[in-house]
Amino acid sequence: MSTQIILLERVENLGQMGDVVSVKPGFARNFLLPQGKALRATKDNIAYFESQKKTFEAENLERKKEAEAVAKKMNDVKVTIIRNASESGQLYGSVAARDIADGVTESGYSVEKSQVNLNQNLKMIGLFPIEIVLHPEVKVSVTLNIARSQEEADIQEKTGKALLAGSDDEDTTPTAANDTEETKSEFLEETALEAEKEAAEAQAAADAEAEAKAAEKAEKKAAKDAAEAEAEAQSEDATEEAKEA
Repeated sequence: MSTQIILLERVENLGQMGDVVSVKPGFARNFLLPQGKALRATKDNIAYFESQKKTFEAENLERKKEAEAVAKKMNDVKVTIIRNASESGQLYGSVAARDIADGVTESGYSVEKSQVNLNQNLKMIGLFPIEIVLHPEVKVSVTLNIARSQEEADIQEKTGKALLAGSDDEDTTPTAANDTEETKSEFLEETALEAEKEAAEAQAAADAEAEAKAAEKAEKKAAKDAAEAEAEAQSEDATEEAKEA
């Protein structure tokens, strides 16, 4: 048994605004109707839609424009989620649509879990393109980085691949693990060199500032000593003149 509904907006793989379609009762009851995406296709509701069609279309166009503007800003959004996982990359748990929505929201873009196009929860570390539905006709892809630590997330972002002990089921050899460790070591070495360079530059700046302060202090002391010497000389001259008088 199916339920007939009239769509109030475009629904992928189902129809366009205004289409009357048949769906499973559960899909209508649990998703389409409470989400405001459709009305039951009764005679009164169809008449209501026809009378308000221009308003629905105008509102839909406005929401589409707003979504397109947001989509342009979200092209480079990257979401990092840290989870416990085995050496092979299997998560001790999973990452769901709600986790991704929370991550995108923390990045500055308000997203509900219903807008995350995820067929099933993710159970491996790695980099994943995730489709976010901003509007029935506007979608944007964000990069999801699932890792065991922020350090490993940085490595995955830099290399563009998951930090696994083996790349697949046929390549879980010690060599693959060594390659992973080598990649990690190279990243850490580069990070250490950058930190060392920054520290050296900071020290050089501090030394230069100290030298400048020392030179300024010496200059002030020399000026003070000269002024005191001149004052003493003038005092002696005045004393001599007084004696002579």
